Amino acid sequence: MGLNTSAEAPLPVGEVSRLIGGWIDRLGAVWVEGQITQLSRRPGAGVVFLTLRDPSYDISVSVTCYRQVFDAVADVVSEGARVVVHAKPEWYAPRGQLSLRAAEIRPVGIGELLARLEQLKRTLGAEGLFALDRKRPLPFLPQLIGLVCGRASAAERDVLENARRRWPAVRFEVRNVAVQGVRAVSQVVQAVKELDEQPDVDVIIIARGGGSVEDLLPFSDEQLVRAVADCRTPVVSAIGHEPDSPLLDLVADLRASTPTDAAKKVVPDVGEELDRVQALRDRALRTLRGLLDREERGLAHALHRRVMEHPHRMVEERGQETDALLARSRRVLGHLLDRADSELGHTHARVVALSPAATLERGYAVLQRADGSVVRAAEEVSAGETLRARVAEGEFGVTVGPHA
Repeated sequence: MGLNTSAEAPLPVGEVSRLIGGWIDRLGAVWVEGQITQLSRRPGAGVVFLTLRDPSYDISVSVTCYRQVFDAVADVVSEGARVVVHAKPEWYAPRGQLSLRAAEIRPVGIGELLARLEQLKRTLGAEGLFALDRKRPLPFLPQLIGLVCGRASAAERDVLENARRRWPAVRFEVRNVAVQGVRAVSQVVQAVKELDEQPDVDVIIIARGGGSVEDLLPFSDEQLVRAVADCRTPVVSAIGHEPDSPLLDLVADLRASTPTDAAKKVVPDVGEELDRVQALRDRALRTLRGLLDREERGLAHALHRRVMEHPHRMVEERGQETDALLARSRRVLGHLLDRADSELGHTHARVVALSPAATLERGYAVLQRADGSVVRAAEEVSAGETLRARVAEGEFGVTVGPHA
């Protein structure tokens, strides 16, 4: 419930602290899970002080308990252990501090942790975060590699040395972080996001040299898994723990068995690449030589053909054929012309024999009236009518006498 306050009517600090304490008292006892980061057991003290931290977030809270409560789990609980605490929130008004008063502490066993990881694995898998079609291919030759690893760790040394041995020109952007403990998740997530935001980083390697199941829990944290899934840059997981694969291996674009294996998978070997280039050059040279040899054999075979040995023979043969065809065509044309001339002579003789001129040549005459009509019968003319007589050598006029 809000309070009616103003600059003219403020509440005293003690009253505010008292109200906060009242609100917290109404919360009641709660079960809280976290990781112990600080533990203080002073000899002879009746109260044990510890700090409980959320591994996924940079949040912690102070916890106090009576000695007999902690002694019940003292043999199995130490700094770094995951525990479940049944506690009641308390507000220490004089200092304005919140703490939890633990009435029971239960260690979280490995079996329970693995069961929770399996449930988280199914949940994230159902969301598609581990799907193969989300895996991005690694660049063939990365120019700048982001490396997330422990400071001065064997994993860092293995990745750097093996990568530079394979390709001396490769460059690294290293982020040294805690790779186990309560600060591991937040530092690894921050490092991954920073590297992913750099446009010149081609691939990110998250490396650690193995460890126990408890040590590798940060690499199965949901926050880290989702951060890697959201990366635009390909991510390689090189945790180096074969028996139990952390969830980071499933969401990463490539899983390497060890940091050394990551260097081999991310960076090509310059010697192997030179050998591959030389092999390709040799193969290309063999292919080219084979092609030239085949073409040379084909050319030699073509040159040994009779037509290529005597190239003018074809022209001469075709010339002879042309001469023969020309002579044949001339003979045929001559025969046709002779036959046509003979037929024309015969036709001309028949025409001449049948022509009126030939008739006139034999002494006959053609009589025509003044209008040019030919007289064919004696009855067609009358006595005294003037006619024209046409003979072979000319024509003349005649007068019709009386009919006999």
